[in-house]
Amino acid sequence: MGLTSRSLEYVMIALAVACAGLTLWQWPRFAGRGVRAWAGRLAALAVTQCVIVAALALAVNSAFQFYGSWAELLGEDDAAPAALSHVQGGAAGPVGEAGGLVRPAPPQGLNTVHGLPSGPPAEAGKVESVRILGRRSQVANPAYVYLPPQYFQRQYARQRFPVIVAISGYPGGSFLLAQHLRLPQTAGGLIRGGALQPAVIVMVRPTIAPPRDTECVDVPGGPQAETYFARDLPEALRAHYRIGHDPSAWGVLGYSSGGTCALQLTLRHPRVYSAAAALSPDYRVVNDPTTGDLFGRGPAGERRKREHDVLWRLRHLPQPQVSVLVASSRRGEPDYGATRDFLAAVRPPMSAQSIILDRGSHNFRTWRRELPTALRWMNGQLTFPQDVVHSR
Repeated sequence: MGLTSRSLEYVMIALAVACAGLTLWQWPRFAGRGVRAWAGRLAALAVTQCVIVAALALAVNSAFQFYGSWAELLGEDDAAPAALSHVQGGAAGPVGEAGGLVRPAPPQGLNTVHGLPSGPPAEAGKVESVRILGRRSQVANPAYVYLPPQYFQRQYARQRFPVIVAISGYPGGSFLLAQHLRLPQTAGGLIRGGALQPAVIVMVRPTIAPPRDTECVDVPGGPQAETYFARDLPEALRAHYRIGHDPSAWGVLGYSSGGTCALQLTLRHPRVYSAAAALSPDYRVVNDPTTGDLFGRGPAGERRKREHDVLWRLRHLPQPQVSVLVASSRRGEPDYGATRDFLAAVRPPMSAQSIILDRGSHNFRTWRRELPTALRWMNGQLTFPQDVVHSR
C-alpha cells in the first residue's frame, strides 16, 4: 500500500482502535505487582501509543502531503530515473515519447483535491499531474500543471501563454498549493472574472532531494536545485507546453520557503524570471538541520552564502530590472522587520510593492488572503500573448 493511500490510513486507524480496545480488555490481567505484570502493562501501553502515533502521522501526511511515497520518507528518492540518460542535446519531445522531459505521473494526491476544474477543458481548464525531468541536474520532480480554458480554445491555438511557477513551502509540495492554498481554484475564478489573463501555472515543491531541504540552492557536490529551477524546469516546460520564451512571460510565486526561492531565483536569474511574488519569505538562505551544508566551506562557501542574502545583494550588487511583490504582517509574522528593510533597499531599475496585513500568521489562512492580490499583481507584470507559435 502506498504511503498516502486511504486504505493504509484506514488500516492503521482500525489497528489503533483495536489495540486500545485490547489494552482495556486485558488490563485486569496486568494488575499484579510482579515483573511480568509490570512488563505487560508497559508493553501494552508502548504498542498502543506507537500504533496511535503512526495512525495520526499517516493522517497528517495524507492531509498535507509532506511525503508522497515510502522512498521520499526514507530518503531514497534523490536520483532521476535511468530513462533520462538518453535525452540528447537538450531535445525534449511530448509526454510519452522517449526523451520527453515532461512525463505523465500518477495523481500524486490530485484526485483528493477539492474544487479542481471539471468538464470539457475548453470550458473549465485542466490540471495535469506530471513529473518534470532535469537534464543538467539529473532529477525528476513531481508537479501539477494548471492549463486555463483558453489553452484549449481554437482562437488561442497559436498563442503562447505566460507561465507562473508556483513553489510550495517546506516540507510539502504541489498538493498543498492545490488543496490548501487553492491556487488553481483561485486563478480559475480570477480568469473567469477577467481579473487575471489566462496563464499556465506550474506547481512544484522547493526541494529536489527530499527529505533534504535544498532551498533552491546548487549545493557543492550535492543536489543542483538552482540549476533545476533556473535552467532545467524552464527548458522542459517550453519544450512541452505552449508558453512564452521571453522572460516577460515568466513569473515565480511562492509562500514561506517557496517565497524565499521566488526572490532568489528572480534576483539571480532575471533573464529567466521577470517577476516574483513572495508570501512570508526569508530574505537570506541559511544552513539548518533540514538543509545540511548548502554552501561548502572556506572563502568560496562564505561567498556563496553572502550571495544568497537578498539584502546584501541589493546593497552591494547592481539591481536587476525585475518586479517583486512581498507580503508580510505587522503582527504575527517574524519577517516584518526584514520586509521593511528589503523594501527600503530596492532601487531602479528594480521595482517592488508589498502586501502588509495588520495581523496574520505564518499559515495558509493568511496566504489565501494574500493570494488573489498577488495574482492580480502578477497579471500586470507578465505579457500575453507573449508571442505566437510559428508554422513549420
